Amino acid sequence: MPPEKLKKLGIELPLLPTTSVGSFPRPEELKKIKSKALKGEVDSKQVEEKEQQATADWIKKQEEIGIDVLVDGEQYRGDMVAYFAEHLRGMEKGGLVRSYGNRYYHKPVITGEVRWEKPITVGWWKFAQGLTAKPVKGMLTGPYTLTDWSFDEYYPSRRDAAMAFAREIRKEVEELIRGGAKIIQIDEPALSARPEELPMAIEAMHVVTDGLPAYFITHVCYGAFEFIYPGLLNVPVDNFDLEMTNSGFDLIGMFRRNPFSKDLSFGVVESHSHRIDPEEAVFSRIKAAVESVPAAQVWCDPDCGLKTRTTEEAIGKLQVLVAAAKRARRELNLTPRKEGGRQ
Repeated sequence: MPPEKLKKLGIELPLLPTTSVGSFPRPEELKKIKSKALKGEVDSKQVEEKEQQATADWIKKQEEIGIDVLVDGEQYRGDMVAYFAEHLRGMEKGGLVRSYGNRYYHKPVITGEVRWEKPITVGWWKFAQGLTAKPVKGMLTGPYTLTDWSFDEYYPSRRDAAMAFAREIRKEVEELIRGGAKIIQIDEPALSARPEELPMAIEAMHVVTDGLPAYFITHVCYGAFEFIYPGLLNVPVDNFDLEMTNSGFDLIGMFRRNPFSKDLSFGVVESHSHRIDPEEAVFSRIKAAVESVPAAQVWCDPDCGLKTRTTEEAIGKLQVLVAAAKRARRELNLTPRKEGGRQ
């Protein structure tokens, strides 16, 4: 069971642990120096120093707010797929493709055998973890999403591409674990894009996680979950991080018909809105969460990353998240994690 797994890994968390999905907004100073770097006006060392400062600032902010499981804020990377493509052999930068709203990314092109050659995120994870005694999540993009969000000019099938990514991403996971990471999030936002390919996504995740000593989370957002639930539960991870608030908690009805059997990070704060919900609204969402899934399985976080918000908005959303979770621990009759959930 996941709570016992966390204990075996040496991690003690309160009931209803609070966390974030991954990204935070960049400070203006970092945006400016990255722009200068694109023009060749500053070198990569100067950019890295600002990225480290921004990462340290977000670690400090999360500690001050009272978040239980921290993230590095992804100050060093832009798009979640293009970043990994830049560090894997066999991939090239593609043209701009619209992802959502007015946001675009350079959709990578698979032009040869995908190969991991050296750690991609481990240095950043070690830097962030070295700044705090609280656990910091390792953050990766999963093999299915890397496949779905890339053009493939090399592999004969999507399955071949997904399995190739899986074998290489596992090497990064092994390096994170070797470096000390105990909680690793493998983002798969494309998981529901093609429901008929769910078995392929499950097979690929097995390649990534099987037999490795870490607590695994996968983040999935803004998808047609009704087409992949409850089959989704066969993905071999310990915790699903799902966008819930934006969809009006419509998944809860499915949980009543087919109980959620793993830990679940409920998105109880909307990510793509400037509005900071009142504590009462977030508390009500947490209450609804523990009425549909045993409290011992529930984590609390925003729907998605917060990089599209202002710094003030991101901080405000995290503050109300922590305040509402603390109130829920005090006021709701919740069963401790080791004893099972509230019914």
